[in-house]
Amino acid sequence: MTISIDDIRAARERIASVALETPTLPSTSFSRLAGTQVLLKAENLQRTGSFKIRGAMNAISLLPDEAKAKGVVAASAGNHAQGVALAAAELGIVSTVFMPEGAAIPKIAATKEYGADVRLGGANLAEATDLGLAFAETTGATMIHPYDDPAIIAGQGTLGLELLDQAPEVDTVVIPLGGGGLLSGAAIALKHERPDIRLIGVSSEAVPTYLTARTEGSPRQVEQGPTVADGIAVSRPSDLCFSIIEDLVDDLVLVSDRHLTESVALLLERAKYLVEPSGAAGIAAVLNGLVPATGTTAVVLSGGNVDLLLLDEVIRHGLEARGRFASFAVVVPDEPGHLAQVLTLVGHAGGNVLDVDHHRHGTELDFGTVKISMSIETRSAQHFADILEALDGYEVIV
Repeated sequence: MTISIDDIRAARERIASVALETPTLPSTSFSRLAGTQVLLKAENLQRTGSFKIRGAMNAISLLPDEAKAKGVVAASAGNHAQGVALAAAELGIVSTVFMPEGAAIPKIAATKEYGADVRLGGANLAEATDLGLAFAETTGATMIHPYDDPAIIAGQGTLGLELLDQAPEVDTVVIPLGGGGLLSGAAIALKHERPDIRLIGVSSEAVPTYLTARTEGSPRQVEQGPTVADGIAVSRPSDLCFSIIEDLVDDLVLVSDRHLTESVALLLERAKYLVEPSGAAGIAAVLNGLVPATGTTAVVLSGGNVDLLLLDEVIRHGLEARGRFASFAVVVPDEPGHLAQVLTLVGHAGGNVLDVDHHRHGTELDFGTVKISMSIETRSAQHFADILEALDGYEVIV
């Protein structure tokens, strides 16, 4: 199976009435941090909150009338689910979506609100996909795969054409990589129009599916570790996407959850963009030196669907990674005045104490000592180091 530039151009016209043209804007803050000109392609502002509507609308539009009458089925952790649900609703088609049992509640609710019949099952996306395939076989509904489908890839590739219209000067494009549909489609469009562009795909360290395939020379399912980036936690690769990525993508890199949460916090603070951890993978790679700091770099923010209950935890984790928030404990003699002394030292060093817990019992400490646990706000990692230095003479547990 092949996808041509003509397929992508046709898809762009086909989805124009539903998919938005999202902005590509320069960022002074991220350019300074990266040491090169950085542009942000804000697909987090796309309808349904991610790029997925592009591929879903294209794939479902291409179905023959007989197939449309039998409905469509999909499997997704959330973003593809919403794209399929909205596209089907726009076309007046019945949709059923299988989501992993641990899918984010807001993504489940949004998929239902777009009109899909949502069914929870499977511990991960691979298992939910198997349930969707079984449903398709028994009902005659058409399975809309999240990435292993030429029509999906062509639809996602419209982002590449749009990006070049907005930023023809771009030298490097950095794209989150999960199943591979977005990277594959964008790579076809970008390399056709600008063969000199450098393309970099970014995955989670916990699920290095395509980097493993590139290293081993062939795709296989990998063991999936826990990660905050559920949207790119795809352990089962596509042969089609793998072949395109191997032909057209220059480099594949991995980022940690620490890098991802730090980037989510930075995007919210500096760019005023709410981006989910998966969608922040590209900027995480740029900020951590995994992308050459040369020329103009466009970073795709692929989605913004984040559970608000999880957001506080993600941001706090990200702030801690940046040295803006810290939790630690100080062991002191069980004598009057030491609690006040520790708090005074932290305060004089500029730390803003958020909470304090003074432990005397059940801490497994030496007799005659207590543990003071605290959380503080700091200005930077260096500032936190200065605070620890101010506590020299006490035993500090970080």
